[in-house]
Amino acid sequence: MSKVATGQDIIKWFEEWSPKQLAFDGDPIGLHVGTLNKKVNKVMVTLDVLENVVDEAIEQGVDLIIAHHPLLFKPLKQINPDHEKGRIVQKLIKHDITVYAAHTNLDIAWGGVNDAMCEALGVKVKDVLIETERESLYKLVVFVPETHEEEVREALGNAGAGHIGEYSHCTFQTPGIGAFKPEDGTNPYIGTRGELEKVEEVRMETIVPRSILNKVLQSMEQAHPYEEVAYDIYPLELQGEKRGLGRMAELEEAMTLESFAERVKKAFDVPSLRFVGDKDKRVKKVAVLGGDGNKYISAAKRKGADVFVTGDLYFHVAHDALGMGLNVIDPGHHVEKVMKKAVYDYLKNAFEQKQVATEVIISKAHTEPFQFM
Repeated sequence: MSKVATGQDIIKWFEEWSPKQLAFDGDPIGLHVGTLNKKVNKVMVTLDVLENVVDEAIEQGVDLIIAHHPLLFKPLKQINPDHEKGRIVQKLIKHDITVYAAHTNLDIAWGGVNDAMCEALGVKVKDVLIETERESLYKLVVFVPETHEEEVREALGNAGAGHIGEYSHCTFQTPGIGAFKPEDGTNPYIGTRGELEKVEEVRMETIVPRSILNKVLQSMEQAHPYEEVAYDIYPLELQGEKRGLGRMAELEEAMTLESFAERVKKAFDVPSLRFVGDKDKRVKKVAVLGGDGNKYISAAKRKGADVFVTGDLYFHVAHDALGMGLNVIDPGHHVEKVMKKAVYDYLKNAFEQKQVATEVIISKAHTEPFQFM
């Protein structure tokens, strides 16, 4: 693995997992500082882009920072190094460090922030808390010579096409005769220029989610022997995978609110937390939402949650939760730090699969703003 990936390659692979279209409208995701049009020897994953994180990146020789919380929530009117934001931008540009942010898209993506929180808590995910979309599905039909049927089917399945429930590589094929005449300037795999050719082919059909359609088409064309591949794409009325903010999960066995609060404290390695409710009440169904979950206590109650794990709980919202009989555990906002390991694992696996020598590291800089007594 001698070659390194470009920034464009890395973000392309990353967005196959956490595509931009999942993000809320107005969320400042994507490229914040620098360019992706360069080779990247080292990537650093962080929750926040603070000055100590940038200093760490400079010391470690990092080329690209991938963060959960956007550096620029609001546009800067000036880049003044007398202020922290200005110093951060100045240092990033001076040391050619690119910053990319994946915020609500990483919250919503399966395997992202909220799933990482559930994994840390040891609860089994059952559903999303707030459904935001159902992915569009397409029927892909490709015409393949019988000699390459297995190669094309394998390429489609490995690229993610043909997933139905717990089954993968689902296809249907019917035999037939394909006819074509290679014109001048062609280099046909089968046939002779200027002569009509008839070939025993199969019509292969499969289902493809919108988010990976381009990836599937690319894999299909690489596996297909023809110079020009004949295929059709049809939009389907069927709804694809559900996506949404937060997760509904369950404990293996019910436990008291106090015991579960202790589990939350240990899982997220926090020195203290707040909770609302009767400490002796037993809980089993758990709603989980990283960050500020104040707007979603009613949704958690409607979904049947016994307890809602979220951050930044307001005083009056806590009263509302008490009034509706919903237990809430607030371990803070910074527990979203679990995303660092999730993103690290994804990128490390992607780099190994793509056989690139780009290194990925996790930021060790402290970004929790609060101190506890």
